[in-house]
Amino acid sequence: MTDKKRVLTGITTSGTPHIGNLAGAILPAINASKDSSTNSFLFLADYHSLIKNSKPEITHSSSFEIAACWLACGLDPNEVVFYRQSDVP
Repeated sequence: MTDKKRVLTGITTSGTPHIGNLAGAILPAINASKDSSTNSFLFLADYHSLIKNSKPEITHSSSFEIAACWLACGLDPNEVVFYRQSDVP
């Protein structure tokens, strides 16, 4: 049995997604998720955003914006583990 590679990456939910998120995390992770020899774990880093802003409503709205961006760029949630950091106990 061959072990699969694992990819783990997340985006901090502290604002609107930008080109750096797209080029640095979103597209490379989506490309990796299409490789059958890779298990992908992609997350919304909402705990990380606590050090960047003090307004919970920004973290909340940014979580939706970033999740929508992942999906709009072609992420298939049936092929990856896609989660919000704060949902992990």
